[in-house]
Amino acid sequence: MNRTIEANFFPEAAESLKKPCILIIDNNRDFTYSAKRALETTGRYFVREENDASKAHQTAQNLKPDLILLDIAMPETDGGEVAARIQSDPALHRIPIVFLTALVTKAEGEPGLRIHGHPFLAKPISLPELIEGIEEHLPARATL
Repeated sequence: MNRTIEANFFPEAAESLKKPCILIIDNNRDFTYSAKRALETTGRYFVREENDASKAHQTAQNLKPDLILLDIAMPETDGGEVAARIQSDPALHRIPIVFLTALVTKAEGEPGLRIHGHPFLAKPISLPELIEGIEEHLPARATL
């Protein structure tokens, strides 16, 4: 008797094809883990985290996310340098980058204010604010 058994050995990979991919780059492991869990709990996003700024460009090349959330103030390499590297890469230059920062508060931020030409979200940030910021800057093709 012949039986065909189908198994999905890579369920995470299959699932990721259906949802927008978000890459969070921040040296604070607690923040990236919490944000990843909160965003994935909504069922709307596939989220990956990178806590080493020196590996951020390579991670973005491997993942090719739909949107990058990038901390501006990190040790060794700041977010501005990471963003410049990513934007100079022809394969990645169209990926929207949204800075995360505690350097500018919500009260200080004016509508349309940008850092290094990129929009930003002030930390600390609530989950609804994070989702709103993601949805505002996520490319239309990624939200299908």
